[in-house]
Amino acid sequence: MSEIYTKVAQEKCIACGLCQIKAPAIFDYTEVGIAFNQLDQNQGSQTIPTNLTDEFKAAYLICPTHAILRASKPF
Repeated sequence: MSEIYTKVAQEKCIACGLCQIKAPAIFDYTEVGIAFNQLDQNQGSQTIPTNLTDEFKAAYLICPTHAILRASKPF
């Protein structure tokens, strides 16, 4: 499986909570409720660990605003 990198386009986030429900080990919220990738402070520079791939994909697919970004190389 290829490497997956992620970060949240915070300007698109509507703070719905779905990403944190689906992937709590990856996504968390700022003090104002905007999601971010907690693995690397939303830099998109660290790969998603293999054991969290399914959680990530569930969050990625359910995001209503497509704020969760995905790439095969660092952002």
